[in-house]
Amino acid sequence: MKLPFFLQSQVAKPMRPEVIIQQDDFNLADEVNLLEQGNDIDGAVVTFTGRVRNKNEGLNVNALTLEHYPGMTEKSLKKIIVEAKTRWDIGRVKVIHRIGKLAIGDQIVFVGVTSKHRKDAFAANEFIMDYLKVNAPFWKKELTEDGEHWLDAKSSDSNKAEQWK
Repeated sequence: MKLPFFLQSQVAKPMRPEVIIQQDDFNLADEVNLLEQGNDIDGAVVTFTGRVRNKNEGLNVNALTLEHYPGMTEKSLKKIIVEAKTRWDIGRVKVIHRIGKLAIGDQIVFVGVTSKHRKDAFAANEFIMDYLKVNAPFWKKELTEDGEHWLDAKSSDSNKAEQWK
């Protein structure tokens, strides 16, 4: 059923796609604009951007390579978004995760959430990021001063995700 024209601008139209896995960088301002564009119902926009650090576990990091399981990764991320939508009153959600070889300072991940109020947007954004770190099939390989090595999942990430249960 189509809403009357005077109510159409009050409904947050969903963005598609909500999940993107890509090698190319993303523009933070463009992604925020897409979350806000035509969205007159949501007053809060919360974003998180993760970047490649120059140090990890006491070693100097020169680069980071990310791999994923195509199809399964997108499905896992969509499941996390569905779960967030059942827990909080949120509008639009966007998750972008990069793969391939990334340099220090490069953006890795973007999570954006809109909501009528900030509390739901903040909580959903943090939940999505916490679950993404432990439930999405990504593999990270660091190039450090000691050579290349695959990173194991951190118990601190698992503990953080467990707190949402």
